[in-house]
Amino acid sequence: MDGPGRPDVLAALLARQRAAFLLAPRVGVELRRDRLRRLESLIDTHAARFAAAIDADFGGRSRHETTLAETHLLLGAARHARRRVARWMRPQRVPTGLLQWPGRSRIVLQPLGVVGIIGAWNYPLLLTLGPLVGVLAAGNRALVKPAEGAPRTAEALAAAIAATFDVEEVATVTGDAQLGAAFAALPFDHLVFTGSTAVGRLVAAAAAPNLTPLTLELGGKSPAIVDASADLERAAERIAWGKLLNAGQTCIAPDYVLVAREHCEDFATLLANAMCRLYPGAAQNPDYTSIVSARHRERLLALADEARAAGARVVEVMPGEATSRRLGPMLVLDAPDSARLMREEIFGPVLPIVPVESLDAAIGYVNARPRPLALYWFGRDAAAQARILGETFAGGVTINDTLLHITQDALPFGGIGPSGCGHYHGEHGFRRFSATKAVFEQSRLGATRLVYPPYRAWLEGVMAMLRRLS
Repeated sequence: MDGPGRPDVLAALLARQRAAFLLAPRVGVELRRDRLRRLESLIDTHAARFAAAIDADFGGRSRHETTLAETHLLLGAARHARRRVARWMRPQRVPTGLLQWPGRSRIVLQPLGVVGIIGAWNYPLLLTLGPLVGVLAAGNRALVKPAEGAPRTAEALAAAIAATFDVEEVATVTGDAQLGAAFAALPFDHLVFTGSTAVGRLVAAAAAPNLTPLTLELGGKSPAIVDASADLERAAERIAWGKLLNAGQTCIAPDYVLVAREHCEDFATLLANAMCRLYPGAAQNPDYTSIVSARHRERLLALADEARAAGARVVEVMPGEATSRRLGPMLVLDAPDSARLMREEIFGPVLPIVPVESLDAAIGYVNARPRPLALYWFGRDAAAQARILGETFAGGVTINDTLLHITQDALPFGGIGPSGCGHYHGEHGFRRFSATKAVFEQSRLGATRLVYPPYRAWLEGVMAMLRRLS
């Protein structure tokens, strides 16, 4: 490992940022707003360069998709935080116990210090700069490691950040997985990682010796449940959009669909028709994103081939070309549970359709598997919706659509169990990257001395009276 990726260079960068933070640990609202404003300018000024870099990294991704799914969301998040950070920073008065009255209690939020961010290749802007919004709003410094799977975007990000922020505010390091391992082992005040569950486990293990607090945004198999009360055609169109955005290379993309058995064939036809409307001639359509690498494309084809060999029916909606990384969407019916397709996160335009006999069966199917990052439910039956929300577990839910919960700045984003830990976005990110300090201020009239030893006989009576009053 050479150059800026060497462990000693990484450690020096962290030490420099931490020293700068400790020299000025009180970060006022105007400085936070200024950093967020500069982040907005960075995103806006370099948007065309970022879109071109992402297009090159993927071997084909529409700039419109990058604008919609990355640039637009980032600008909205930064503005949302900048306009509200003063209110988020206010100390919160909380009740004080009777025995401690007239003392006062409050909660004060402080910056953590230096936060490490490891980005992801599938949305290399959003999943690198998205956490940075909350980190800066909370008054922290940041050391950023963009994903090596999108190297051109990583270099563009590094150049833009260096031109916008002092190295003691936000610094970027680029490199391979070896650098990522060294980065995760640094003693940050908090570490954010976005990526696969398997790599998330490695990051957690690397951070454990330092007891570094973690936010892990992972993935898993996010279900879409089409209730008997759903409008099948509308559900098919919205699932098709959520699945094929970024060619399915989305951590919250629908990974499989649960449909009433009697509707499976009709629903597969509706899905295929919707996919053809959205991305006609996918293999040649410039709106349709390529698979990020030949290795990932071969993995997806292998998943489909294994399911086919096990008896599944694979419907190639729009066959791709062997010479292109654009992989046409595929629907898979009757795949056995033992197939890798049904056990591993797909992360591509391959969508299994699973028949279920009832709402109970759908809930049981989801709950028998690791808890997903997202869940989608389609229907008009309020009682069924309430059961889905109350009896299943997922990091986030969109009802009668897909993906859109992640676009709401006032909602937290994060996983549960194997799909991740910790939430960010909006105020939830601000609080995630802040230290919550409990403060009690004693009054000179405080009566705490009444409970000092030597203890008197009437003390238990006083305590019993306080219990009745509290």
